[in-house]
Amino acid sequence: MKEVYKKHRYQPIENYGIIGDLNTIALVGLNGSIDFMCFPDFDSPSIFAALLDADKGGRFEIRPEFLEMKTKQLYLPDTNVLLTRFLSADGVGEITDFMPVEELYSGKELIRRVTTIRGEVTYQMRCLPRFNYGRSSHQLEAISDTEVIFTSTGEDKTRLRLLSSVPLRIENGDVFAHFTLTPNQTADFLLEHIEKENHEARDFKAFITQSLFDTVNYWKNWIAQSTYRGRWMETVNRSALVLKLLTSYKYGSIIAAPTFSLPESINGKRNFDYRYTWIRDASFTIYAFIRLGYTKEAGAFMNWVEKSCFDIKGQNRLGIMYSINGKRQLKETILENLEGYKKSAPVRIGNDAYSQLQLDIYGELLDAVYLYNKYGEPISYDFWKDLESQIEWLSQNWNQPDEGIWEVRGGKQHFLYSRLLCWVALDRAIKISETRSFPLNPNWHTERDKIFNSIFTDFWSEEKQAFMQFPGSDTVDASALLMPLIRFISPKDPRWLSTLKRIEDELVSDSLVYRYRHNKAAPDGFLSREGTFSMCSFWYVECLSKSGQLAKARLYFEKMLGYANHLGLYSEQLGFEGEHLGNFPQAFTHLGLISAALNLNQQLNDSRNKDVNY
Repeated sequence: MKEVYKKHRYQPIENYGIIGDLNTIALVGLNGSIDFMCFPDFDSPSIFAALLDADKGGRFEIRPEFLEMKTKQLYLPDTNVLLTRFLSADGVGEITDFMPVEELYSGKELIRRVTTIRGEVTYQMRCLPRFNYGRSSHQLEAISDTEVIFTSTGEDKTRLRLLSSVPLRIENGDVFAHFTLTPNQTADFLLEHIEKENHEARDFKAFITQSLFDTVNYWKNWIAQSTYRGRWMETVNRSALVLKLLTSYKYGSIIAAPTFSLPESINGKRNFDYRYTWIRDASFTIYAFIRLGYTKEAGAFMNWVEKSCFDIKGQNRLGIMYSINGKRQLKETILENLEGYKKSAPVRIGNDAYSQLQLDIYGELLDAVYLYNKYGEPISYDFWKDLESQIEWLSQNWNQPDEGIWEVRGGKQHFLYSRLLCWVALDRAIKISETRSFPLNPNWHTERDKIFNSIFTDFWSEEKQAFMQFPGSDTVDASALLMPLIRFISPKDPRWLSTLKRIEDELVSDSLVYRYRHNKAAPDGFLSREGTFSMCSFWYVECLSKSGQLAKARLYFEKMLGYANHLGLYSEQLGFEGEHLGNFPQAFTHLGLISAALNLNQQLNDSRNKDVNY
């Protein structure tokens, strides 16, 4: 019974919304508690991590003292400003959570404005930071009855200032408030990172109000720049806003997700840190940004690759992931002090997969460069020379096993997806060089064609009538769904359609897609089962639409939209009861949604099939 009780202290992952400032992101629960936040940057140590340990992780909670209530969350339309609403027969209260974006404000601040809408409502506030992933204690200094300073005693030496418009109370190193608001009264809380000693005096309430208006206008102006005007526009816009939140304003890099060690299966071992820039995920995000007209974000990432990603200079082969500032060493560590979400240990920070060989990253990066060079700005000669040395290495090393897109930890294989993306890398490099008249190594043509022929001979199974996960494999892999999307094969080619049918038979459950079958696929080094991968489900929809199965594609796409949380957000996977699993929200899923929506919308507009009822 005790174990069951402990698990019930954790909200479902899908019960959270996110706010951010283009430096970091906070997860805000339906209960008004911020249960996860790394501060001041995406990959900084956590200050709130109750999502990973309800006792030791730390939280920033505000809630009304209603005996019974309902809660709702919504974003102000076309913004990343989040409203959490508490509804009771005794009154209605509301929290407005936001972070002033780095592009407008130089500080790093989290703002929470509490407003009573109806009735006289009494609230409790608890600010319980736990520094350095809960490993370091802290000191607390009361500057006044509305201002306190937290200082970590650990190596991080993080300093935070909490400002309030209501009196604060200190107990055992934590800060509390108990206050009552009548209709239209507000109480404000501001938690900021102290980077310098001098604290500029300002009108506290006026600053909160002005920064709220500025933040709302920033997000509305940003989303208005999107060129998309098709079906499911609100859903596409929300996914675009998520991708923007995952982008570092300072560096231009894009993280895979803002969280670490949220489990891919409860009590399983697949608990990884996603707060880094995967070349794969970021490059696909660039594709989504360019499709929506956001070439500025694409250019910032290209600048990060060219200037901050030192491995691109030819000193080393390209790594699969980097920290937001371009460093590659992301040594994996287990946090023994945290029990994990619903006791799903281990809790990992860092990611040892950084040292893996994943040949597909060259294809994703070169495809993004190709698109940016075509639709954004022409790339520089020096950048091309850096890429040229990487492509030259790939042209000599593509025919070797690697860990693949799924980062298996059970041994290397000759994965189909890796082979496909090696073909993409050489194909796009050739196209860039021809478009810009850059000198071209003629051997690239030869190697590209060798890869093409290898895929049709080594990976095709006459028995299964499908392209298999690796030569001699007994199963297909959902990553093969990208074959027509990357323009390797026609979406109506008979070999592709039979492969799609095999994927449907082995990996698809209604509109949901598993990435592979563990009992048949290459071993990934873990025993726990996992749910369906939402990004694969959106790939499946896009394949259906490209093959002309528009009614089926639209049905499955709109069914997938129903698996989003109440705010339109997706984690990495869906469990067997539709629960969200894995790190949250995940860039790959949201960019997959955008790509599927844009393609399906275009196919529906272009269709001349009058027999299909849309």
